[in-house]
Amino acid sequence: MARAGVTAERLTEAAAELADEVGLENLTVSELARRFGVKDASLYSHIRNAHELRVRVAGLALAELADLAAAALAGRAGKDALVAFAGTYRDYAREHPGRYAAMQVDLDPDTEAAGAARRHSDMTRAILRGYSLAEPDQTDAVRLLGSVFHGFVSLEMAGGFRHHPRAADESWSRMLDAIDVALRNWPAERAEPDTSHG
Repeated sequence: MARAGVTAERLTEAAAELADEVGLENLTVSELARRFGVKDASLYSHIRNAHELRVRVAGLALAELADLAAAALAGRAGKDALVAFAGTYRDYAREHPGRYAAMQVDLDPDTEAAGAARRHSDMTRAILRGYSLAEPDQTDAVRLLGSVFHGFVSLEMAGGFRHHPRAADESWSRMLDAIDVALRNWPAERAEPDTSHG
């Protein structure tokens, strides 16, 4: 690519593509500069360092996933919304492993990427409104969904399910059935034990 083609937006898109190809851990400013046919120093007028590059990829990925999830959720509620959201999440992770890895980067709350992360979280909460969960149960349920989805997808992509003949898709479907049951039958919060002595 020509030097004139280097912009912050194109850098971010190229970095996301590179991360998907070689893995986020192998995303470097030097490799990206080679993609653009420029010296490393030319990129530092657009980014401060490799960490900022990863944060930019995280923001791009979170925004892309939020757009896809919003489209998948349109007109859906309850279990239909849960299944649509989960499927979009899993498909995105498998199709864009480098971008998905970037989504796990710890984000400063003031960054643009953090705003995309909040949008993603808001959609998860929108799904849970179909299950009539109030706070603090809603936050607990958001964390449950995030943990289960991320855990399953990470293990699947690492080859963790290859040792058993049962298809991962079958387990994924049953897992979503179980989560739906859990959300519809969310346990009441346990009362704190009375530690007073009279």
